[in-house]
Amino acid sequence: MSDDGADGTATRVMVVDDHPMWREGVARDLGERGFDVVATAGDGAAAVRIAPAARPDVVVMDLQMPHLDGAGATAAILAALPGTRVLVLSASAEQGDVLGAVRAGASGYLLKSAQAAELVDAVRRTANGQAVFGPELAGLVLGEFRRRETAARKESARDGGRETQPSGEPALTPRETEVLRLVAKGLTARQIAERLTLSHRTVENHVQNALRKLQLTNRVELTRYAIEQGLDADA
Repeated sequence: MSDDGADGTATRVMVVDDHPMWREGVARDLGERGFDVVATAGDGAAAVRIAPAARPDVVVMDLQMPHLDGAGATAAILAALPGTRVLVLSASAEQGDVLGAVRAGASGYLLKSAQAAELVDAVRRTANGQAVFGPELAGLVLGEFRRRETAARKESARDGGRETQPSGEPALTPRETEVLRLVAKGLTARQIAERLTLSHRTVENHVQNALRKLQLTNRVELTRYAIEQGLDADA
């Protein structure tokens, strides 16, 4: 069974890791679960060279590699391929590594201690535009998003105090706001459905409505918007 993307084709994945056995194992596991593993690379520099031709939907990226580390490779690949998403798969849970990956543009960060099923789910969610961070890392990431927003507001004030959000923004319904609050806390659509006693499809409809109203393109941007609005704070 293929792990199809939105257009019905299998999600294209590139695996980057400097340990051959780990790299080959991840590629094999994803291939067996229906992903189209279009390329692998043994270091960041090779990944940057290969990615434009391979055109992956998702890059599963290690961090600590020779020649060019994962954060540098992430930034370079996303600059060349804006539609590609990067999921970091690392042994490190250090704050500097996690935040470095987020600042480079990674959509998610998963620890190598994760089970194969967790990796498959994380790749699928990353391909669907979700921000994928384990609960042990969510606090760090939310804090970084808040820091970015504070810095942006200070910069805006220096430039004349112009608002970063457009005026006349369509209002969300109370239920959409409730769903968005849980998105900001890092819950998946299925977890939100369980929390609110809704169907998974209903939650997805609320997310899509919020994206349309706010003129955002994916769940990563939606998560950032929710955090910027303070929706991750306890009510």
